[in-house]
Amino acid sequence: QLQLVESGGGLVQPGGSLRLSCAASGSSLDYYTIGWFRQAPGKEREGISCIASIGGSTNYADSVKGRFTISRDKAKNTVYLQMNSLKPEDTAIYYCASRLFSICVIMPSEYGVWGQGTQVTVSS
Repeated sequence: QLQLVESGGGLVQPGGSLRLSCAASGSSLDYYTIGWFRQAPGKEREGISCIASIGGSTNYADSVKGRFTISRDKAKNTVYLQMNSLKPEDTAIYYCASRLFSICVIMPSEYGVWGQGTQVTVSS
């Protein structure tokens, strides 16, 4: 059974960068579309990026487009989220999740298996 574990969060100053990892076990990520989501205190969970299982097409929320990049390392069975030019409003718990369908969408309701999350705090 697929399990996902996020890592790479932390405290960073505005304008800084972080790379989040979503490591999979129990199954190959090749079969899954992977999404990244975030949830700030008092706010709904927001979809920010995804990468399709077939073809590797990607999608980004407007709020992160041009700053964040999603990628997949098949050999490491891991999906990454490179986050650059971070802003205080990027502060949230970041989650990765999987869906079996190959279409890349960033709606939380479309994803079934979730990781436990990693905290990202952007502050001076």
